[in-house]
Amino acid sequence: QVQLVESGGGLVQAGGSLRLSCAASGRTFSTYTMGWFRQAPGKEREFAAAISGLGRTTRYADSVKGRFTISRDNAKNTVYLQMNSLKPEDTAVYYCNAAPGSWWGQGTQVTVSS
Repeated sequence: QVQLVESGGGLVQAGGSLRLSCAASGRTFSTYTMGWFRQAPGKEREFAAAISGLGRTTRYADSVKGRFTISRDNAKNTVYLQMNSLKPEDTAVYYCNAAPGSWWGQGTQVTVSS
């Protein structure tokens, strides 16, 4: 079982930056591919970014490529999402995910004002 706790969300103006963190429980963190997903009001949850267990491979949705950076610190059991050049359309609840097993955190709200 994996428990995930996100933090770092908040209100920011367009063009600003935020860094999200997701702390995971367990002693096998490096065996999980970690991902960030987001869900805007009235929309389905969508993929944003993912990183392999040892951090060698990353993948991004086209909508965030070049603005968001996913990273991880396996010594701290934590994955990060650095979000730059934020846009109002980035407003959503951001969720951390661990796979395999598809574990989810409770989400953290990100609101970008225009």
